[in-house]
Amino acid sequence: MAGKGGRHVFEALGMTRIVIEDGEVVEVGEPELEFCPLFRKLVGMEGITPQKIRENIEFRIRDFGFCTENRVVRAGDYVTFGVSEILSTALEKGDIDAAVIAADGCGTAVITEPALLQGMCGRISGLVETSPLQVVLDAVGRDNVLDPETVPLDMVKGAELAHSKGYRRFAVTVASADDAETIRDRYGNDVIIVGVHSSHTTCGAAKKLFDNCDFITACASGRVRAEAEKRDVLVAGNKIQIYGVTDIGKRLVLDKLHSIGKEPYDGGPKDEPRPLIMWG
Repeated sequence: MAGKGGRHVFEALGMTRIVIEDGEVVEVGEPELEFCPLFRKLVGMEGITPQKIRENIEFRIRDFGFCTENRVVRAGDYVTFGVSEILSTALEKGDIDAAVIAADGCGTAVITEPALLQGMCGRISGLVETSPLQVVLDAVGRDNVLDPETVPLDMVKGAELAHSKGYRRFAVTVASADDAETIRDRYGNDVIIVGVHSSHTTCGAAKKLFDNCDFITACASGRVRAEAEKRDVLVAGNKIQIYGVTDIGKRLVLDKLHSIGKEPYDGGPKDEPRPLIMWG
């Protein structure tokens, strides 16, 4: 669907349902969170409200063409430390050959260029549904997405695509614990599995994520944080914590920390989302 941009749906900015159609914000739901330390740090947002969410998304549309044919597709680090930054660094260093990600305009895609990965993933989260953007498909490559006409979100099929293209040491981001288990069972330890968008994780799903993922972002999940307390993990940050779970996961997290002159979390005060979500 060329033109203004089509329809895109997210759960973002406090786990709020946001719908963008042809470059316009047409729906903003009620946020589940009252406060997010990341958005206070990045844009000075002290409290999360539907109006502030709308203003932030409209700024993204103006600033980098979010969900439109004006989309800026390449970028450097946006935050100093996050999942896309860790994976971009891993690509640069050759620790992985490709990353399977989900982004507006391409759906599930296999990406090998660090700046493209960062541009597509550094300023988005919680993608639920998207439409084709020709500017994005031109940059990513139509043979690197599941279907350039429908741009579906399916990380298991994304892993299949990466494997079929000959990549053997690739990363996959997953928002589903079942997807993490399926991909681990299918590809073993050759694949780096990254747990993302975890706010609605249940107790059972949190255990499954830690059993199968190499590193995991806590988002606003109380269940993920509780499970992390039971595990031998490397912890990065005191806000939206990232947990290195396996040896390779810990190394990738630590490498990125050291690249920005930081050390793992040492048990000091936390500045977390409020309220933490205790899902399931």
